[in-house]
Amino acid sequence: MNKFIGHLKTVCRHRHKVFVHCVKAGIPIRGLLHDLSKFSPAEFIPGVKNWQGTRSPNETEREKYGYSRAWMHHKGRNLHHYEYWNDFNPKTRQVEPVRMPPVYFAEMFCDRVAASKTYQGKNYTDVHPLEYFRRGRPHMFIHEETAAALEKVLTVLAEEGEDAAFALIREIVKNGY
Repeated sequence: MNKFIGHLKTVCRHRHKVFVHCVKAGIPIRGLLHDLSKFSPAEFIPGVKNWQGTRSPNETEREKYGYSRAWMHHKGRNLHHYEYWNDFNPKTRQVEPVRMPPVYFAEMFCDRVAASKTYQGKNYTDVHPLEYFRRGRPHMFIHEETAAALEKVLTVLAEEGEDAAFALIREIVKNGY
């Protein structure tokens, strides 16, 4: 029962932080709809089984089985994940990253900052999301323009703070990146 309550609290706390960020980003509807698939049995049950409270349960599931079924379910239904934006290019005959639409890009930023706040807790600083991105970047299958824009906004967050970063995100939602 403790893992059930712990996972439920973590998901709800994270969704609340994303909602607050999405309001700041000017996309409140995306905040309301954010991560609803986490309440589906395909994601919630493995989340409970693998909950630790300090990192994503998907990481634990991945360590156990070599992959995470919950993550594969999640990324295929949530357009704010860059992993969703990969498709077959008929010209090159290869699967390639696709540039994310600005509204989902903005939600991705909100999600990443909220996740850092959720898992870092009182140790969170505005540098954490940028550090996490840079550690993972060599292994990411993400469109180059999307990656460059994300690094730019995360750098603004790290160097200038949330107000400046959310101003840039609102500009991106309005005019693109």
